[in-house]
Amino acid sequence: MAAGKGVKLYGMWASPAVRRVEWALKKKGIKYEYIEEDLSNKSFELLQYNPITKQVPVLVHDGKPVMESLVILEYIDEVWKGNPILPKDAYERAKAQFWASFSEDKCRDAVRKVYFAEEEDTKMKAIEHLMEIIRVIDQELKGKKFFGGESIGYLDLVFGWMAFWLGIAEEVASFKVVDSKKFPNFTSWINNFINDPLIRGNLPPRDKTLEFFRNFRKLHLASCK
Repeated sequence: MAAGKGVKLYGMWASPAVRRVEWALKKKGIKYEYIEEDLSNKSFELLQYNPITKQVPVLVHDGKPVMESLVILEYIDEVWKGNPILPKDAYERAKAQFWASFSEDKCRDAVRKVYFAEEEDTKMKAIEHLMEIIRVIDQELKGKKFFGGESIGYLDLVFGWMAFWLGIAEEVASFKVVDSKKFPNFTSWINNFINDPLIRGNLPPRDKTLEFFRNFRKLHLASCK
């Protein structure tokens, strides 16, 4: 197992962005120290390492901080060569980076609009848009076990938040978009991803996560009134 000298990860247990970094570290076999942050009372170290956004995750390697989960994934893959995450081929790598941007921009925004919608008409339109987004992903996954083929790779780690946290969002905000009949490839990928030993043993407790995001949604909606 790689020594991972001086590797620390500042995170928060319910964050999907933090989990994707942990999945990458574990896939690579990198030893690291995990520091749980209270985001309502951020530590001096977190603010020192990430004074700009003051957010997690922050990976600290030999005293040098790396911020933003997608940047961290690429950094990990570049520094520790074993068990590669990103495709080696330049074109395939570019495609993976495009889909990563799609996940972070289009997918997250679509889920957020449904999650925080209060008016029924607004919510239904947001659900329709989200389903169109999922349909695009479903087509990309056609004939594949994982995004990169037969094993978990970069895009699986990137889209992993949809495999677990989308179901949490559905339950908290009372909507349903994950449908095995409409999106067979997407739902098959979710099952493959969630049941992979790497992922299954490194997910937050579902009940605790539901409670956290229920409270998060209530606080956000209250602050908007």
